[in-house]
Amino acid sequence: MNAPVAISPLLQAERLSVAFRGAKGWLTAVEDVSFAVPPGETLALVGESGSGKSVTAMAVARLHAGAAGTRSTGALRWQAREGGTTDLLALRGEGLRRLRGREIAVVFQDPGSALDPLFTIGDQIAETLRHLRDIGRREAADKAVALLGLVGIPDPTRRAGEFPHQLSGGMRQRAVIALALAGEPRLLIADEPTTALDVTIQAQIVDLLRDLQARNGMAMIFVSHDLGLVAELAHRICVLYAGQVVEEGTAAEVLAAPRHPYTRALLDCIPSLEGEPPRGIPGLMPNPLAPPPHCRFADRCALVVPACRAGPVPLFDVAPGRRSRCLRWEEVP
Repeated sequence: MNAPVAISPLLQAERLSVAFRGAKGWLTAVEDVSFAVPPGETLALVGESGSGKSVTAMAVARLHAGAAGTRSTGALRWQAREGGTTDLLALRGEGLRRLRGREIAVVFQDPGSALDPLFTIGDQIAETLRHLRDIGRREAADKAVALLGLVGIPDPTRRAGEFPHQLSGGMRQRAVIALALAGEPRLLIADEPTTALDVTIQAQIVDLLRDLQARNGMAMIFVSHDLGLVAELAHRICVLYAGQVVEEGTAAEVLAAPRHPYTRALLDCIPSLEGEPPRGIPGLMPNPLAPPPHCRFADRCALVVPACRAGPVPLFDVAPGRRSRCLRWEEVP
């Protein structure tokens, strides 16, 4: 039997760091983050608010590019359609314009702010289609209706003529997903797309994203703090804490047997089926302007020992395809 053919990652982040300049100096929001996203798979970026997951995702889409007081270093290797790779951090001008929408698209957290209240849903999608695909008005209008139908909006012809405020929260989020699909991107970034929705609608949106991925074969970066949703969608998980990757592995491995105390703490935040209340994580994340020179989770960790505060803790390869930034990873319950 022939050996399996290795698939090159669509995206390879290599020591990605993102910093923002403020009144008190540079704040490094993401530090030396590395991961890979193969074609057709979903990588979940997981962590508390302020962990760096959204900053990482927006850096991939180059939404920080050109912003005053922003600095991105490292590399983002992108597999071009015609073969070969390019570093997304090196793109400027026309290169960036061709990337956004056509290659990488974003579904934002708040559909209310992602849609223009002055234009109908259909007009917004049609205008995006005309820009990305260079087609006429009539064809764009027809394709806009088709996209609304694709994402499960009932009576898409009528809904295309409505304004954002006339749609429910769930339908607005579906419209934003349709907008993101207009350029047929190879990578979809979903930045906490279910945060403002109730539990039932959250499940519907996750099912929709999974179905669209299977149909279109696109890769996905799913940003969330909700490990329940991540378990439904992700192939791999990258756990971030205070701007650093602290654990990475397949979703099945990470959720079943975490190898970092922070991942275990996140899992303990999920209410149990037996009705036990979530435990919560005591303490606060370190000051991002002056992060500690040792393990950043040490002050909140139940497994902390003096060695954890002796210096920086590297990422250990704990198994094939699995990494942990913990000296005591073998003892995580």
